Amino acid sequence: MRSSLKKFLVTTGGILGTLLVAVVAFTNLSPQLGGTPTRPEKEAFAKSGHYKDGEFVNLIPTREMTGGSTASVMWKFLFHKSPQAAPPGPLPTRPLDSLAILRKTPELVRVTWFGHSASLLEIAGQNILLDPMLSVEMGPVSWATPNRYNRELAITPEKLPYIAAVLISHDHYDHLDYQTIKKIKDKVGQFYVPLGIAAHLRAWGVPRERITEMNWGDQATLPGLLLHCTPSRHFSGRGLTNRNSTLWCSWVVQAPTKRVFYTGDGGYGPHFAAIGQQYGPFDLAIVECGQYNDSWAEIHMKPEQSVQAARDVRAAVMLPVHWGAFTESLHAWNEPVTRATAEAARLGQVMTTPHLGEPVTLGDALPNSRWWEGQL
Repeated sequence: MRSSLKKFLVTTGGILGTLLVAVVAFTNLSPQLGGTPTRPEKEAFAKSGHYKDGEFVNLIPTREMTGGSTASVMWKFLFHKSPQAAPPGPLPTRPLDSLAILRKTPELVRVTWFGHSASLLEIAGQNILLDPMLSVEMGPVSWATPNRYNRELAITPEKLPYIAAVLISHDHYDHLDYQTIKKIKDKVGQFYVPLGIAAHLRAWGVPRERITEMNWGDQATLPGLLLHCTPSRHFSGRGLTNRNSTLWCSWVVQAPTKRVFYTGDGGYGPHFAAIGQQYGPFDLAIVECGQYNDSWAEIHMKPEQSVQAARDVRAAVMLPVHWGAFTESLHAWNEPVTRATAEAARLGQVMTTPHLGEPVTLGDALPNSRWWEGQL
């Protein structure tokens, strides 16, 4: 009996070990992993003011884990998520016609949210894509990572018209997507990314002359626009050996008469008030609001903090994102927007909650249908 049990355990352990080695090998060999910054690039990073001992660092001390162990969190994610961690079926989506994107005036400011953080910002006559993760599957091992609730999006990458600029906030798979980049790279004027991410894009065939890497505080220009790379409080890495090898950021998009802020991912901190003071007030803030937990409370905001962040940057209108596409935490899929709506009402913060694919045009009536309440 003991001999049989020992043999079973040895065999099972060997299978699991072999599977783990295979997954690690596949992940490290997959093109989705991206590229590696060169030695001269790393030497330049050391002069950025945000790089220490071979890694980028936050403005204030920040822990990736604030409670529990990685193993205990994974156990909870696998077996103790909310019963409503994902919706029962596809979420209602408004199809977006590429011809509608082409019809615009320089005065128009319009944003269309595709789920999670991917958004199309139309401003000063330009098309700006924010963190365009437009795939159904995430990462190199799709069976082990969350997949999108909806198999179909409001618009496919192939049907998007010319994009003047793509803004990337950091290199995590739910924000920097290999498949999407491969599909849109030939119709993008310029990619604007925080330090280090150019290596990923180069590995995926984006010419280096169409990549602009930026440090916190750097500024770039487009016709009628200024782009400011601003801080966030987060971390980075796409593999087991490149933790914090690239920078993370938020973005300010500034037109002559309108200003838009995008938080990227990150925890709450004093950087929001500083950004509001230097670049605000903003007509619109696109704010991370979802995938939070007490175990990683310093790298993702809870909904009440997201609303406060919008107030800190002095935003006239808040659009909550980072929900409505993937389950990456333990809370109910629609809890972020429910809590944020209540907090915004309490504090008097104007917020818009469009359907997936429903354009929000500044100056028009804001979508606020509470559509998520019927998707339990």
